[in-house]
Amino acid sequence: MGVDTSADAPLPVGAVSRLIGGWIDRLGAVWVEGQITQLSRRPGAGVVFLTLRDPAHDISVGVTCYRKVFDAVADVVTEGARVVVHAKPEWYAPRGQLSLRAAEIRPVGVGELLVRLEQRRKALAAEGLFALERKRPLPFLPQLIGLVCGRASAAERDVLENARHRWPAVRFEVRNVAVQGVHAVAQVTEAVRELDAHPEVDVIVVARGGGSVEDLLPFSDEELIRTVSAARTPVVSAIGHEPDTPLLDLVADLRASTPTDAAKKVVPDVGEEHERVRQLRDRARRAAHGLVDREERGLAHALARPSIQHPHRMVEEREERVSALLDRSRRTLGHLLDRADSELAHTRARVVALSPAATLQRGYAVLQTAEGAVVRAPDEVAYGSELRARVAEGELVVRRVDEDGAGGADAAGG
Repeated sequence: MGVDTSADAPLPVGAVSRLIGGWIDRLGAVWVEGQITQLSRRPGAGVVFLTLRDPAHDISVGVTCYRKVFDAVADVVTEGARVVVHAKPEWYAPRGQLSLRAAEIRPVGVGELLVRLEQRRKALAAEGLFALERKRPLPFLPQLIGLVCGRASAAERDVLENARHRWPAVRFEVRNVAVQGVHAVAQVTEAVRELDAHPEVDVIVVARGGGSVEDLLPFSDEELIRTVSAARTPVVSAIGHEPDTPLLDLVADLRASTPTDAAKKVVPDVGEEHERVRQLRDRARRAAHGLVDREERGLAHALARPSIQHPHRMVEEREERVSALLDRSRRTLGHLLDRADSELAHTRARVVALSPAATLQRGYAVLQTAEGAVVRAPDEVAYGSELRARVAEGELVVRRVDEDGAGGADAAGG
């Protein structure tokens, strides 16, 4: 419930502190999980002071408990241990300080941690964060590699030395962070975000050496997993040794079994690439020589053909054939002309033989009336009528006379 206040009617500090204490008292006892970062067991004191920190966030709260409560777990609980505390929130009004009064402390065992990790893995897998289609391919030769690792760690040395041995010109953008403890999640997550925003970084490597399940817990934190999943730059996970499988391995675009393996997978080996280039060059040279040799053989076969070696032979053969066809056509045409001439001569002889002129040459004459009609019978001509007598050498004019000689004929040479 809110409190009505104003600039003219403010609440005193004590009243505000008492109100906060009242609200906290209504919260009741709660179960809280965290990591012990400070532990104070003063000799002779009946109270133990703890600082409980959120493993994934930079938030902590003080915890107090009676010595008998802590002594029940003192053999297994030390600084850095993860615990579950059943406590009642308390507000110390004079100092305005919140703390927890613990009634029970339970250490979180490895088995329980593994169960929680499995539950988290299934939940994130159901969201598709580990799907293969989300994996991004690594560049063949990155210009700048982002490296997230512990300061002066063996993992940093393994990645840098092996990568530079494989490709001496490789460049790194290194972020040294805490790789275990309460600050690990926040620092690793922030380093991944910085490198992902770097315009020249082509790939990010998160590397750490081996360790216990508790040491590698930061690399299974949900916030870090979601940050890597949302990154635009490909991420390589190189956490621990081969058997270690934090959730970062599942969400990363590539998992390396060790930091040394990450260096081998991120950059190519310059010697191997030189050898590959040499093999490709030899292969290309052999292919080119094979092509040239094949074309030379084809050209030699083409040049060996008679049409190429004796190009005029075909023309000469065609010339002989054309000459033969020309002679044949001439002979054929001559025969046709001779036959036509012979036929024409025979036809002319027949025409001449049947021509009236030939009859006239033998002494015959053709009588025609003045109108030009041929006289075939005597009764076609009246007595005294003039007729034309056509002979071989000309014409005569004659007149028909009767039997007494009347109307005698006057002959005129034509």
